[in-house]
Amino acid sequence: MDFGEGYASKEHRELHRSATENADPSSVSPLKLSVKSPRSIKSPRSPKSPRSPKSPRSPNVQGKGSTLSPKHYKQSHSQIDGRPKKGGSGGKGTWGGLLDIDDMNSLDPNDPNYDSTEEYDNSNEKKKNTDLDDYKKKATVIVEEYFTTDDVVATINELKELGKQQYGYYFVKKLVSMSMDRHDKEKEMAAILISALYADTFEPAQVYKGFSKLVESADDLIVDIPDTVDVLALFLARAVVDDILPPAFLKKQMISLPKDSKGVEVLKKAEKSYLSAPLHVEIIERRWGGSKNMTVDDVKGRINNFLIEYVVSCDKKEVFRCIKDLNVPFFHHEIVKRALIMAMERRQAEGPLLDLLKEATEEGFINSSQMSKGFGRLIDTVDDLSLDIPNARGILQQLISKAASEGWLCVSSLKSLSVEPEKNSIKDSRARNFKIKAQSIIQEYFLSGDISEVNNCLEQENSSNCGELNAIFVKKLITLAMDRKNREKEMASVLLSSLCFPADDVVSGFEMLIESADDTALDNPVVVEDLAMFLARSVVDEVLAPQHLEEIGTQCLGLDSIGSKVIQMAKSTLKARLSGERILRCWGGGGSSRPGWAVEDVKDKIGKLLEEYESGGEIREACRCMKELGMPFFHHEVVKKALVAIMEKKNERLWGLLKECFESGLITMNQMGKGFGRVSESLDDLALDVPDAENQFAYYVEQAKIQGWLDNSFSFSKQEHANATENNGTS
Repeated sequence: MDFGEGYASKEHRELHRSATENADPSSVSPLKLSVKSPRSIKSPRSPKSPRSPKSPRSPNVQGKGSTLSPKHYKQSHSQIDGRPKKGGSGGKGTWGGLLDIDDMNSLDPNDPNYDSTEEYDNSNEKKKNTDLDDYKKKATVIVEEYFTTDDVVATINELKELGKQQYGYYFVKKLVSMSMDRHDKEKEMAAILISALYADTFEPAQVYKGFSKLVESADDLIVDIPDTVDVLALFLARAVVDDILPPAFLKKQMISLPKDSKGVEVLKKAEKSYLSAPLHVEIIERRWGGSKNMTVDDVKGRINNFLIEYVVSCDKKEVFRCIKDLNVPFFHHEIVKRALIMAMERRQAEGPLLDLLKEATEEGFINSSQMSKGFGRLIDTVDDLSLDIPNARGILQQLISKAASEGWLCVSSLKSLSVEPEKNSIKDSRARNFKIKAQSIIQEYFLSGDISEVNNCLEQENSSNCGELNAIFVKKLITLAMDRKNREKEMASVLLSSLCFPADDVVSGFEMLIESADDTALDNPVVVEDLAMFLARSVVDEVLAPQHLEEIGTQCLGLDSIGSKVIQMAKSTLKARLSGERILRCWGGGGSSRPGWAVEDVKDKIGKLLEEYESGGEIREACRCMKELGMPFFHHEVVKKALVAIMEKKNERLWGLLKECFESGLITMNQMGKGFGRVSESLDDLALDVPDAENQFAYYVEQAKIQGWLDNSFSFSKQEHANATENNGTS
């Protein structure tokens, strides 16, 4: 309403003023200001617009939410908003906020202080950081893909396409750190990939730097990976074994790190726990499965295949690539051995194969130690090789002479290979023929399980019961069993206890096994455990006496030899509580793949066996059932139950069974003594049912001594029994 024109009463004016002052400020739309730069201080002020003394000031300059009335604003009609900005800076006459950054501060070439190198350095630094960040992202993706595909070749190609080899150290660090938090499969894959990248894709210095970074960051890694010390130490040891890191790496890094850092613990563990252990190469290589869990037979098959292919193509580069892909440097002696055998069998291939071994040695694919070991293994088996290759000894001597003359074989580290006198040829020929037939007999036994057939065959092949041939059979039996499953191992133990070889022959067989244990360990990593268990089982089955272990131990070369470890483990196993039952069950029991009998089941079967024989059964059937139990160390239970039945029922028929079992060797004197001893301990309880149990037992003890079942040192009398009872009561 315009009060400038016309008439308005005083009351109307007061009502209008009151309405204006009480108006809701939020209902008033804010003033829209055009964006203009603030006026300079020197610029003249715009003249104030005249206003009517009776009209109120316009409320349009109020800010949103203001509680002041329009009359309290000065210069309310000005188009410039002099209040501070929302951020607290940049108001009228201000220079902006304290934290404002000027993005337009590029260097000015016209500036007197302008330095062109500063701009160049800054741009290079930014580019370098950008390249590394980009490489890190792509490296992570490549590692993830590799763990998924397990394709070494594709991963190497991706890294070559990526380029930027100067950042190879980061890839090594990333690969190892990512695998540390995963399963053994990924750890083994990481070790294999690093070995493949070394020298071909990444410079050795980059790999060295990558492992240095890993050791330095051990304190950070352990926050997320609690077993960082152990895993990283194993990676370092694996790198040393794979000839990726020099052994001096550990010493140098230890000097540069703080003494209380986790990196020092990693280095010490790698050196003392892994690289200083016996047979550490094989242990480290197999810790995570080894070569993608390839078995020994798989490796042998691949070696044989690429050697056959080489004889046809003569492509050495392909052979070297295959050797590198195998990634089993500790098993390269097998390549040497198989190449030499192939050269002896195919004389036309002798030249190319020797050239291959020579170049492999010179190029570092096969080291001198593995080369000597390969020749040494062939020397040990040259007698067996002579069965297939006439004059094998002479041919091997020529190969050794040629290799030594060319400088790639150290003859001083080999055993002597002299031609044996002619007088031993007949003996050796007989032994070789027996080995072949023994292997056939044993393999047939593993299929049929017929012990009687084995006995018949041995009587034909070794009619003179030659101790040397018996020892050869023992060695062959256990050697073949160790390469098979638990069923065959159990069958071998049962057969050994049934053959009744003289103890000296069995001892000789085990001595031969101990002597060849180092070579056997190359193909069977658990040879110590297997041989120790066979020895302990022989003692439990009473094939050997405990003192025979000492006799076998005298053949061991030193405390750290495999033979000494076998003897010590066998003794420890025998000393354990309930060792007899445990040793019997180690391979399943009963000469088959089924689980061993429970003690209560065995007792029940023995009781039924005796009842059946007592009621008119045949003595052969009773003996056969006892053999089938396969628990010769538990035959004292047969003696005890038979004696108790004899005294309770006054039945002498069971006495005849004991006599037959003793004479046939089914129950030994030791088991007889244990059985009689157990009866003497239970006489008090037995006397409740059989009043004259003591008198009867004393009679049977005397009869057993007369027939040679018991040693004369076994004594029993009523007075001794009474004294023992009295002592037990007072205690």
